[in-house]
This record gives sequence, structure tokens and C-alpha cells, in this order.
Amino acid sequence: MSEQLMSILALLAIFLIGTLRAVNLGALALVASFAVGAGALGMDASEVLAGFPAELFMILVGVTYLFAIARNNGTVEWLVHAAVRIVGGKVAAIPWVMFTISCVLVSLGAVSPAAVAIIAPIGMTFAARYGINPLLMGLMVVHGSAAGNFSPIGVLGVVTNGVVDTSGIAGSPMVLFLANLIFNVLLGAGIFFGFGGRHLLSTGREAIDGSAGGEDTDAYKPHRTASGPSTAVATAPAQTDSGTLSLDRDRIVTLGSMVALVIGALGFDLDVGLMSLSAAVLLTVLAPDTAKDAVGQINWSVVLLVCGIVTYVALMQEIGTVDYLGNAISEVDAPLLAALLICYIGAIVSAFASTTGILGALIPLAVPLLATGQVSAIGLVTALSISASVVDSSPFSTNGAMVVANAPKEQQSMVYRQLMKWGFGLVLAAPLICWAALTVLAGW
Repeated sequence: MSEQLMSILALLAIFLIGTLRAVNLGALALVASFAVGAGALGMDASEVLAGFPAELFMILVGVTYLFAIARNNGTVEWLVHAAVRIVGGKVAAIPWVMFTISCVLVSLGAVSPAAVAIIAPIGMTFAARYGINPLLMGLMVVHGSAAGNFSPIGVLGVVTNGVVDTSGIAGSPMVLFLANLIFNVLLGAGIFFGFGGRHLLSTGREAIDGSAGGEDTDAYKPHRTASGPSTAVATAPAQTDSGTLSLDRDRIVTLGSMVALVIGALGFDLDVGLMSLSAAVLLTVLAPDTAKDAVGQINWSVVLLVCGIVTYVALMQEIGTVDYLGNAISEVDAPLLAALLICYIGAIVSAFASTTGILGALIPLAVPLLATGQVSAIGLVTALSISASVVDSSPFSTNGAMVVANAPKEQQSMVYRQLMKWGFGLVLAAPLICWAALTVLAGW
């Protein structure tokens, strides 16, 4: 048995055991990495752990730590009030505000995980505050960032167009950007109306002080009191006489840290995780009381799950499993069928691993298919790019993991399960839809 086939069977075993037994998939994946890498392939520990996503670990820990403090000291609550004012009290507009902000950040050059790391904690707190389905809010943030992925000046757009040029493939940066944008906007509309948007539209406006604009019939709405809805804030933030939160020293410092986080990520390409951790430590030193139990609010089970799975997929990439599958598909006699299979490989692997890395590996493998003249080069590159990037809502991807980590604790299991269904639903559907629209129809 080849080592590539062995790694695929081990991955299937991870999901089978994790489904039948209540074992963290990340822990299973780390054990499988050790068993396959050290036991079967003779790697040492440093080689097995070479794919451990230290940057992803820091993002998950640092950002959730910082926003746990922000929730404790009332900063996120203050942002909630400010956001509702901006949209004129229209709660139904808040998910689209989060979608648009995420899209703009990524289009301007932010890496998608960095944008989601900044927006998801705020958006998920909005969801808890105003009774919005957390799955709706989380998916709007993730697909908003995905909508901006292939901007000609965005990171993923620059990388993908560069790989296309290097491979000698005909490309169209604008077609790639617009097709991906339209695909995710349509997904956003489906998400909005499929996960509670109709109810949000029917409730009308929400007063700034939290009084309801409609009856609480949604299953995700928090219990309300006469003074307003319950919040996700761990400590009771100070308010002014008008019921609006005031900006004290801790909140000003926290807001400044968030602004610095955005500027550092967008303008100077600084590590989001390390910046977040630095800000969290600073706030802990300045105000130990508001940082109490913040470390305990980091969802360590999610961190273990995501980092373990990504480590194992990195091992698969190291031993050539992805190349093995891609080369096998490139030998298929039917070019259109081979194009569909490549899109599926991109979607499946990208649900667990780096989208940039997958596109860099698979786009060159499409060259033999394009040489036949039976497949549109622009169509295949676009279909593959969308298929590989739209599945980042998977809970095993950085973006999906950020949504789960920032969901209310009592709803994290539900959000995880629903993201799993949504993510793998896209793994099945997105490649087929993109392939049909961009290669089959484009060829005709």
C-alpha cells in the first residue's frame, strides 16, 4: 500500500471514530499524524509536527482572548449600540453590515482569516444581543470575506493570478473577482432568508436601549426583561442615565487596540494572533478585574480540533497525497470530467487546509487538461478558485473555527454541527455548480 493511500484511509478512520465515539477530532488527527508519520513512514517528531499551524493557533487564542476581555469590560456592548445607530435601528441590516465590512477588508488586501478574526467576535456578539441566529451571523461574516477573496489587489487574487501567469494559462482577474463576488452574494441572500432573515425583517426596528421592535418568536432570541434583552457581557457595564454605555478608560484602550489590530493587519501585514495577544495582555495589566476568567473563555476544544486536523492535512501534503490525487485525475481521458474532479479535490482539501496552498498546487495540474482545448481556461481557473475558497465556512477551516469559537458557549455545539453540514454541503454542491456554469456552459 502506498503512503498516499495509507494517509487517505487514516483520514477516513479519523472521521469514522470521531463520529462513533465522543473523541475530539483534533486529538485523533494528532495521534494519526504520529502513527502515519512516525510509525509507518519513519519520520521524527519534528517532521511530524512541522505542519502544526502555529499562526492559526495564535489567531484562535489571541483573538478570542482579546474579545473575551472586550465583552467583559463592555466594549463590545458599546459597539453593539453604535452599530444599531448606524443602521437606524434596523436589526435585519446588521448581518449585511458584517458581510459588507468583511468583503471590503479582504478586497483591500486583508487575508480572509485576519478579517474574519476581527469581525466575527463583534458580529457574534451582535447576534447574541439582538436575537439573531448565530449561524446566520457567522456565515454572513465568512462569506462576506469570501466575496472579496479574488479582488485584483487582494492577497488571494494576487496569488492566484500570479500562479495562472506563471503556468502560462489564459486568465481574467476581473472575471475571477466578479464571478466569486456574485456567487457569495447569492449565497449570502440564501443564508439570510434561510436562517431567520424573514423574522428579522418582520420585527422592524430595535430601540437603542434594547427595547423590542416586535414579539420574540424566533427560537434564537434571548430572554428579555422590561428594560431590554439579555446580553453576552460577563460583567455589568456602566451606563449613562440615558441607558447608553459610556466610554471609560478600559473601553477606549480596548477600542484603540481593535483599531490597531485592523491597521496592523491591513497596512503592515503584522500577525493578527500576536497583536491580539499583546493587546489582551496590556488590558489585563491595566484592568485585572475585567480580564478575570478571560483565558478560561477561550474555547480550547476548538483550538485542539482545528490545529490537529490542519496538522494531519499538512502531513498529507508533505508526503504528496494531494499531488498523487491531482496527477491521477489529470490522466482521465474525459477532460470535462477531469476538470470536475479537480474542482472537487480543491474543495475537499481546502475545507481543512490552506486555500492558497491548494490553488498553488492544483492550478498547474490543470495545464494538461487545458491543452486539449476542450475546457475553458478562464472557466476552469474560476471554478476551481471558487470551489476551493467558498468552503472556508467549514469548522475545520480558520474562518469556520473563528465562528464556532466566538459563538455563545451554550450554542457552540449547535453552531459546530450546522457549520459542518453547511461546509460539507458546499463541498458537494459548489464544485458541481461552478463546473457546470463556468466550464460546461462556457464551453458551449
